[in-house]
Amino acid sequence: MAYTTAQLLEILDQELKAAWRGERVLLSTDRRLDNPVISKALGSDKVSKVFAFQDFRAQIHQYQNEHSVSGIVWHECRFKSRTIRFPEIHQQLTAIPEDKLALIGAKTEVIDFWRASIDGLRLWRAGNPPEPVSLARVNTLIKQAEWAEVDATRSELYLILCWGNPKECYYTWAYPESGCERIIAAVAEPSGIKV
Repeated sequence: MAYTTAQLLEILDQELKAAWRGERVLLSTDRRLDNPVISKALGSDKVSKVFAFQDFRAQIHQYQNEHSVSGIVWHECRFKSRTIRFPEIHQQLTAIPEDKLALIGAKTEVIDFWRASIDGLRLWRAGNPPEPVSLARVNTLIKQAEWAEVDATRSELYLILCWGNPKECYYTWAYPESGCERIIAAVAEPSGIKV
């Protein structure tokens, strides 16, 4: 019987703690980091801890794929008087093919929650600086996205519209094959929190 997602997360947590306590050692880390300045600044002990955990996490990802263990956890978002619970890929796990289908399947519910929550708020496209965006433009972005996520502070609601690889979509280097458009709904200008 395969480990569950929760069990894998517990194993990863234990391994991370063990690595930071110095109980995991990776020899020859100097060959793993191409930048000698960063390697020297961090020291071989810290570099060893990072690579030891990365290697272990790669084994967990391989296990997930071999045994079809989902990388999905459930995220709860509250904004105003509304609450939604939707799937997302845990940052330490990988997505198996079925996970992307679950993300896609939750898109309509996430978008409905977002639309019901933005009354009276102005829309901004995240960037530096954020720029105002029309609801019509956001609707176009919604149609283009494969799945959606939301997050919130007390006064701002963030809509994240994603496509491509669920583990790469948050990184700019993955664009255009994978990516995310981020929309901020706020009373006035966004607070500057990075989404």
